[in-house]
Formats: sequence, C-alpha cells, structure tokens
Amino acid sequence: MRKIPDKLSELIKAAREGGLITVESLAEKIGVTERYLYRIENEHKKPSYDVLFKLIRELGLDSNTIFYPEKNLQTDEYESIMRKLLVCDKRSLLIIKATIEAALESQTKY
Repeated sequence: MRKIPDKLSELIKAAREGGLITVESLAEKIGVTERYLYRIENEHKKPSYDVLFKLIRELGLDSNTIFYPEKNLQTDEYESIMRKLLVCDKRSLLIIKATIEAALESQTKY
C-alpha cells in the first residue's frame, strides 16, 4: 500500500508527478496560472472549489483521499484507473481494451 500524503498540496503534487504531468500543462488544462499552481503545491495555498474540482477531475484523484485521508483504500489504483476510463473517448477506450487483451494474452499461464 502506498503512503497517502497528509496535506492537500502533497496529494496534488504527488498525483501530478505520478501522472508525469508538468505544472505548465496542468495549469493550462485547469485554467490557472503556473504561479497559482506552484503556490497550491509548494506554499499550501488552498484552491477555490472550482479549481479543486478541476484538479480532482484532471488528476483522477479520489476525493476521499482529500476529505478522508485516514480512510484506507485498498482498491486505490483500480479506482484511479476507473475514473480515468470514464473520461476517455470511444477511440481511446478501444485502444485501452486492445492493450489489456494483449497484456492478458501475453501473461504466463499457470
């Protein structure tokens, strides 16, 4: 089980870095300045509700980790994948499905 950061700023930064997303790219996607995003991540500035909503959606964060950080989520990775699947278009879903099928076929069978 991975460690869940205690602070909102740590959650956001860990999710962004874990997704290999640059500050510049994320700031553009959620409609804020890079400086504002840096302040959220490094200076513990609390984002507005609108910005927090966009961050949760864009980073695929589980809102429980923000509002209930003490909650132990054993299916955290699966839930994160499922949230990301919900925002995929039809073409992306076909690619993902084919990738999963190929991965399953390549597994060693016991």
